[in-house]
Amino acid sequence: MGDQAAISIENVSKYYRDQVALDGLSLDVPEGSVFGLLGENGAGKTTTIQVLLGMIRPDAGRAKVLGLDPAREGLDVRRRVGYVPEIPALYDWMTVAEIGWFAAGFHPEAVVGTAGFLSRYGESIRGFGLPADRKIKALSKGMRAKVSLALAMASDPSLLILDEPTSGLDAMVRREFMESMVDLAASGRTVFLSSHQLGEVERVASHVALLHKGKLILAEPLDELRARTFLLAVNFQSRDHDQAPPASLPIELIDAADAPRQAHWLVRARDRAACEAVRNLPGVESVRIETPSLEDVYVGHMRARRPAPAPTPGAAHVA
Repeated sequence: MGDQAAISIENVSKYYRDQVALDGLSLDVPEGSVFGLLGENGAGKTTTIQVLLGMIRPDAGRAKVLGLDPAREGLDVRRRVGYVPEIPALYDWMTVAEIGWFAAGFHPEAVVGTAGFLSRYGESIRGFGLPADRKIKALSKGMRAKVSLALAMASDPSLLILDEPTSGLDAMVRREFMESMVDLAASGRTVFLSSHQLGEVERVASHVALLHKGKLILAEPLDELRARTFLLAVNFQSRDHDQAPPASLPIELIDAADAPRQAHWLVRARDRAACEAVRNLPGVESVRIETPSLEDVYVGHMRARRPAPAPTPGAAHVA
């Protein structure tokens, strides 16, 4: 488990009767990162967050959050972490200011009491443009989300955990909310967020992990993922062509889509030059090499259409 990790998860599994929610999940979340946990509904994202916050115990494996074991020290974890759930539990009859005052009572500081919490909360709501005297029930979904984030940040946590924080928000509010995550990371905080909004996460995340049916598909810095994943559009001279690259090429096939005289291969390679070897295959007319979006990568891993590699012709061998 990583020494410089704000979150470490090691071989965590969770079962609900005959349903597998998490299946041997292992990953590290570096300090100061914006880490996106991505997956479809039911992939295991919320279960992962519940394990991290000590809300549920894993059936196998262990986790560490800020050096604490949430299975044994869940209350301490929740005191030190800022958490924004998918559906914030806010008292509708309170005003924006009153709910800050109420929450401050749970976060007294040794010297200043609740003053530090209230000061930081007030600064956040002013920054978000939230009217302090307006009742929660009169706020839009976007404003409620901002109240939740302001409450989460007011305790000055080094780690923020957000579960589908932009669910139900309009496009502009979603973008503003996500871009504020970059500012939080720049201030030294770690942001761990779950989402199925791949495009939005791609704009702000430094690291991503893909979950599918409780299994980890990949986890790595987003820059490395972009640098080593390629979408190849290969045009052939005839309809009779290989459906997959030969095993001899220095590339790993993730997903393949075939059409007459054309193939689209999502591949993993050490660099772009390695993909250029496809141009030397017999029958290849042209090759276009593109950097896929995070959504392309995710969909490719989900589909995982991998025909058997073509036999390697001696003349086309690439060392």
